[in-house]
Order: sequence, then C-alpha cells, then structure tokens
Amino acid sequence: MITKETKEAISRLVPESHILYDEPLKKHTTFQVGGNSDCLIFVEKEKELKDLINYLDGESIPRYLIGNGSNLLVSDDGFRGVILETRRLFSDIKVEGETIIAKAGALMSKIGSVALENELTGFEFAAGIPGTIGGGVVMNAGAYGGELKDVIVSVRVITRDGKSEEISCEDMGFGYRTSVVRKNEYIVTEVKLKLSKGNREEIKATMEDLKERRKSKQPLEYPSAGSTFKRPEGYFAGKLIEDAGLRGYSVGGAMVSEKHCGFVINKGDASASDIDKLIKDVSKRVKDSFGVTLEPEVIRLGKF
Repeated sequence: MITKETKEAISRLVPESHILYDEPLKKHTTFQVGGNSDCLIFVEKEKELKDLINYLDGESIPRYLIGNGSNLLVSDDGFRGVILETRRLFSDIKVEGETIIAKAGALMSKIGSVALENELTGFEFAAGIPGTIGGGVVMNAGAYGGELKDVIVSVRVITRDGKSEEISCEDMGFGYRTSVVRKNEYIVTEVKLKLSKGNREEIKATMEDLKERRKSKQPLEYPSAGSTFKRPEGYFAGKLIEDAGLRGYSVGGAMVSEKHCGFVINKGDASASDIDKLIKDVSKRVKDSFGVTLEPEVIRLGKF
C-alpha cells in the first residue's frame, strides 16, 4: 500500500510524469500477463535510482527493478510495492573506439544496431536476445555459442547498501545464467563492452542469419519469456519436454510451443496462474519420465 506520505516523498525524487500508480504489469512484461503494481517509476538517472532505493529500503517498502520484463512472470495479484523500470529512459549508449558503454536499460537489440553502425563485431550473438543489457548481465545471457562474459570489460552496480561500484569482468563471477550481481542482489547501472573492428557487411550478414534462425525455430509470434528452462547438464530442455510427450500441452491460455518445446507461450488469453501451473506440470512430467530436474529461467514476482 502506497500512502500519501510515500507518494509525496517519491515525487520529490523523480518527476511526476515518470510515476504511475496502480499500473498493470502485463504492459511491462514480454509474457503480457500479471496484475498491477502499486507504483511504477521510470528511472532516468543513476542518482534517481540510488535515491529511490535508499528511500524505499529505509521505509521497508518492497521494490523490484525491471528492464524489458523479458524473463519475468508476474502474479495475477500483481506486486505490492514499487517497480523501478529502466528501459525507457535509462538507456543511453556511447561508442568510444572499439568500446561501447551502455546504461542498464539499453536493449541488446539496440546495442547490436549501434555496433553494426560503427562496424564493431563480437556482439552479433546477443543482438536478438529480447532484453536489456542490465538484465542480460544479471544472468550472463547468451545464445549461439556466445555469452555476455565474452565481451564485457566491467559492470557498474549499486550494492545492497546503496554504494556505487565498478566490477571488472574477472570479478563478476560469471557462470551459466548467473553472476555476482544475481547472487548479491546488486543493481546494474552501466556496462562497458569491448568489441573489435569488423566488416560491416559481414556483421550484418551474421546478424541476419541469426535472426532467420531464431524466426524459423522460435515462436516469436507469441508472447513468451524466451527459453523457459535452464539447460540441464548433459541434456537439452526442449528435447526432454518433447520426449515426454508435451509438445502443444496446454493449461488455460498457456501452451508448450509446438515450434520449440523449450518455450512456454501465451496463446493470447493466458493468466500468470496458467503459465505457472504449466511450468510445474512440465517439470514434474520430465522428472517422472527421465529423472532430470528442469530449473526455470523465468523469475516469479508476487504471490503464486
């Protein structure tokens, strides 16, 4: 519950035009499901972010940071607290020679376009990932043989005690879908990437090739959170799900994609509860059938 005093305090930290109350979170997630948040704030500057975090934590008001909402399942009951959103306003990208410096809310697709414009190669693998660079860093996002750890120089974060730090790639603790940012609940504010000079036409051709591969193999025409499960060691999640007979399996408006069984999609009228139950059903069937535990990549927010 956001009180009058809280609203007044927030309005002193950010412009009124950047604040939304009782905002439907289905507008801010790629699954396009979920209830309302008590408050959603579009953050524009690092100082705003720090000030908001310090205030909210000091008042014990729950808060959660989102970028593109591409790896998130929000409860049908919504979120009782404040959502801090970086994608719209906190997304500047600068190029300095072969280095790209991007604010946390910059979309990876936009960074890919900037790299292409400047004839910089090395980021092609990430250009089609549907998320922000900040969110990608948290989970060391990767695709087609590349991971963000391969191109990161350093990451600027806000720690749990509200301090700003710059962490080198070597100290980021990157692993498969993890990092020290995720483990320590830091907040990414800026990412420095080191690419290399390349041939514009070759970079463009690689990006087009990966785009076509995604289009042919992934259900991009439906709302989803991308790949739903982490890859179990020694297996492929999609193959296990298919072999368990779950291609096209549905719960309400949620369905295991018929194009790629590693994706759970919203057919158009799914609830968060539908998606949550389907994920649990799939995990149980695969465990019962093959003794393999599927761990969701998707983060649940709110009460389920």
